[in-house]
Order: sequence, then C-alpha cells, then structure tokens
Amino acid sequence: MKTGIIIHSSTGNTLSVAERVAAACRAHGSDVRVERVTAMDESPQARSVTLRDIPDVSDCDVVLLGAPVWGFSLSTVMAQYLSQIPSLSGKKVGCFVTQKLPRPWLGGNRAIAQMKRLCADKGAQVSATGIVNWSNRERESLIADVTERMSGLAGGR
Repeated sequence: MKTGIIIHSSTGNTLSVAERVAAACRAHGSDVRVERVTAMDESPQARSVTLRDIPDVSDCDVVLLGAPVWGFSLSTVMAQYLSQIPSLSGKKVGCFVTQKLPRPWLGGNRAIAQMKRLCADKGAQVSATGIVNWSNRERESLIADVTERMSGLAGGR
C-alpha cells in the first residue's frame, strides 16, 4: 500500500510522532512518505495562512494526517491544507494531533472533530484517530497507541 503521512509540525513534536508512525507502516510493508505542510505566514494566532507546501495525496491508498493543537483547535495550517486539497474519496484516512496540555478535552478532542469534519467534506470517512498529550506522564504510551492505530490502516487492518 502507498501511504502518505501529511503533517504540520511547528515544534517538531508532531514530526517525531509521524516518524514513528512511518517506521511502523514500513514494518507492515507499506510504501511510505512523510511530507510537511508549511505556510509562509505561520503563526498560532493567524486566522488565515498562505500555504507554501501542499502535498499531493492523489496517488496514496492511505492518508494519515497529523497536526498540533493551537488555541484549543486544529492548527490553521492543517485546516487550510484540508480545505484546499481536491479529494480524499476512496482512501483510508487516519488523523492524529499533538498538544501541549495534558488532557484530550483541552483542545485535542475538538481538533480531531475539526479534522474529521474537513476530511468528510473531501469525501473521506476517518477510520482511526489519536491524541498525544505532550505534557502527560503517559506520553510514550499515547505515542505507541497512535502509532499502532495509524500503522494499522497501512497494514490493511
């Protein structure tokens, strides 16, 4: 399976999770690429951004999306990316977010709901989600759980 892991990462936390997911997907035999969405005017306070990089997922069977939580919501950069891509129809889709705060109800749940809604607008049904709370004592366990859920999509589960 061809898997695209498309992320927005401003501090490197989301990227580090994506790299672990990519390694697990490769272990399942998937052809994986990790690509970053970036903006020219990236700021957590920005309501609108101009994207610099818009990864193409048209050739992917599986699309895994990762982003940070900004201000209790999905990062503006990932939201903009999802609003601009043409379609996710017919693809297996998974979404994960990373957040500084220790509990999912402090923005993570809302960010996942936003991602799912934006993916649905592009014809996709999200099959797996996950939240990594960076300041949670169980962070490593949360990363392992997200890794298993996301790589499971690439492994045919």
